Amino acid sequence: MPRGVKKSDLPVKTCATCGKPFTWRKKWAKVWEEVRYCSDRCRREKRSQGA
Repeated sequence: MPRGVKKSDLPVKTCATCGKPFTWRKKWAKVWEEVRYCSDRCRREKRSQGA
């Protein structure tokens, strides 16, 4: 996170599995448009529910 940026100013999305809001993370910088889940656990649960 660049200096001078407040955490409250970062983009927020809602998790497709649990519905909780989650904020932008530096590791998602290049793929933020594709991020749908707040964690690996939610990503795995969503896949198993759809099968």
